[in-house]
Amino acid sequence: MKILHLSTYDITGGAARAAYRLHNGLRTLGHDSTMLVERRASRDPSVVAFRRPMDLRSRLARRLRRARVARDLARYASTRRRGEWFSDDRTEHGAALAGHIPPADVINLHWIAQFVDYRAFFGAIPARTPVVWTLHDMSPFTGGCHYDWGCGKFSGQCGACPALGSSRPDDLARDIWRRKRDAFARVPEGRLHIVAPSRWMAAEAGRSALLGRFPVTVIPNGIDTGDFAPRDRAAARDALGIPPGVPAVLFVADQMDQARKGFGPLVEALRGLDDARDLHLLSIGSSSPALDLPFPHLHLGRVDSDRLLSLVYSAADVFALPSLQDNLPNTVIEALACGTPVAAFDAGGTGDMVRPGETGALAPAGDVEGLRRALANLLRDPDRRATLGENCRRVAVQEYAIDVQARRYADLYAAILAGEG
Repeated sequence: MKILHLSTYDITGGAARAAYRLHNGLRTLGHDSTMLVERRASRDPSVVAFRRPMDLRSRLARRLRRARVARDLARYASTRRRGEWFSDDRTEHGAALAGHIPPADVINLHWIAQFVDYRAFFGAIPARTPVVWTLHDMSPFTGGCHYDWGCGKFSGQCGACPALGSSRPDDLARDIWRRKRDAFARVPEGRLHIVAPSRWMAAEAGRSALLGRFPVTVIPNGIDTGDFAPRDRAAARDALGIPPGVPAVLFVADQMDQARKGFGPLVEALRGLDDARDLHLLSIGSSSPALDLPFPHLHLGRVDSDRLLSLVYSAADVFALPSLQDNLPNTVIEALACGTPVAAFDAGGTGDMVRPGETGALAPAGDVEGLRRALANLLRDPDRRATLGENCRRVAVQEYAIDVQARRYADLYAAILAGEG
């Protein structure tokens, strides 16, 4: 089977890494899988960077499209929500990308913001080629936001968008929503199939006005459970300078200062622990908020090596996921595979993976005191953590291994091509 994955990035960010892992999993199964991306960071020859046309006419057209999109968004520069993605359906590439898409049995869209122009893409791909769209966030069915913070207006037609700080019904979000509606209206029944990594995302897509008519399948993300595996705990802690017997909590987010990721509520929860001064906080991410903490904080920056990441997960007693809204975070799967229990807010798809009494503990979304209790209960009981850690590893291998995910996608592709999807 010849599969083409379209993604803005190949390995930069959680959505891109999830797409790249699936791509490699399919290749391991023997399928002819290729990634076409706008920005390539890996050296993998099976990942191809889009080569934009460089003739004068194409360059001028890109500049005009880029300026038009930037101008429309600039109207909300003083009111829009900071630190959160908001993406237009139009891109500077217009129809140029669609003309360079190679033949494939199936096209799998992933996170395509600022890369794939909706109307140009759905208007140009061959009618015989089915499209699978993996929803790494909510953007495909909203008026621009990647997470709606509970707004819910995507079930109608967006407008008066909180993410833009707008009170006008006919705002940019409404314009984007209408263009997406027109693009999806071109897609005949059976041509587009949605994949949601979490049950929560599947339910949100199902109640959206844009994607509600398309079939949805839940297939969780997968990881290499050989790369992500429990490492020698004492050696891992020694390598990171964590003293023996000191409780260690790990937080991972590509953008730590993104409010939705909940680093602030986590710090508030940790401050209130009875033995907070004996705690070590580890964090991984491309940014590090400047905070005055009452306990040691080791920020490791970006870590791109999966094996090095597994060492950090193994050094931690608990992995904390205080996200206020999320899909199916790769970080939770990685923690489970390394045998590290998880304390999290019960938000989005997190409950699919964090199962109280089996793989960790949950608190209601935004409940700092509840998160503090969840952390305290896990940190104070090493025997319970050991049992949960064994459960974590078992669940990861059985449900989230990359070969499990890849086979489920391959089966879905085959069913769609056979007219059964």
